[in-house]
Amino acid sequence: MTATIALNDGTSIPQLGFGTYLVPPQDTQAIVGTALEVGYRHIDTAQMYGNEAEVGRAVAESGLPRGELYLTSKLDNGNHRPDDVRRTFAESLARLGVDRLDLFLIHWPLPTLYDGDYVSTWQAVAGLIEEGTLRSAGVSNFEPEHLDRIIGETGVVPAVNQIEVHPYFPNERARAASLSHGIAVEAWGPLGQGAVLGDEVIAGIAERTGRPPAQVILRWHIQRGDIVFPKSSSRARMEENSRIFDFDLSPQDMAAIDGLDQGPQGRGGPDPNTFAYLP
Repeated sequence: MTATIALNDGTSIPQLGFGTYLVPPQDTQAIVGTALEVGYRHIDTAQMYGNEAEVGRAVAESGLPRGELYLTSKLDNGNHRPDDVRRTFAESLARLGVDRLDLFLIHWPLPTLYDGDYVSTWQAVAGLIEEGTLRSAGVSNFEPEHLDRIIGETGVVPAVNQIEVHPYFPNERARAASLSHGIAVEAWGPLGQGAVLGDEVIAGIAERTGRPPAQVILRWHIQRGDIVFPKSSSRARMEENSRIFDFDLSPQDMAAIDGLDQGPQGRGGPDPNTFAYLP
């Protein structure tokens, strides 16, 4: 169903996954269960989402071997102190019903909180690998200066940086910085939270290729080498979003979508340099 991306730590990750952001906990088990039935094997959740336990139940009830699944979670903003990293990571494992996670990310750098110390947070997350409970360590929403700092001060390079990326906000500065360090890019909000679906350029390419707009956008991500995890509560849409590996966009189509970049105005989520939310 999907290709894989090689990570800098010698592991690999499915390029297509299923996201659970804003999926209500009461609906999560059924929705994730459907995604697993459709064929998704990469599930992305987070402590902040409040649905890890429901993801875990869906995984358990699927009957799929643990080795066939790739599970990601992320550190909540209130848990950045090293002791809290270790404690809440163990709680995430318990909620998910697994003894090891495939990928764990610092959800936000929060440079204006914790006296600006996200380096010790990164050291704690990366240290989980040595304990055998984590396969790959990464970050999310890290800007170039954040990456430079944690790598410069620890010598440990994240495997992944999960950042907002979509045609209206390709986030090329953060993306290029990640790739320059050998860090794979995961694109959250790959469809621009739906805003890009009605774009005239996307509609024209969709008509020409005979593909739905969502497939066109997701294929753009795939050809750029990004990892994506769209979400949907609809089985039909889940199936549609998975059918992105049997066609190619032309260089002209890729360039046309690249041209939709709106710069900073295209950003739909918070600015990582100023975001300071605590639960």
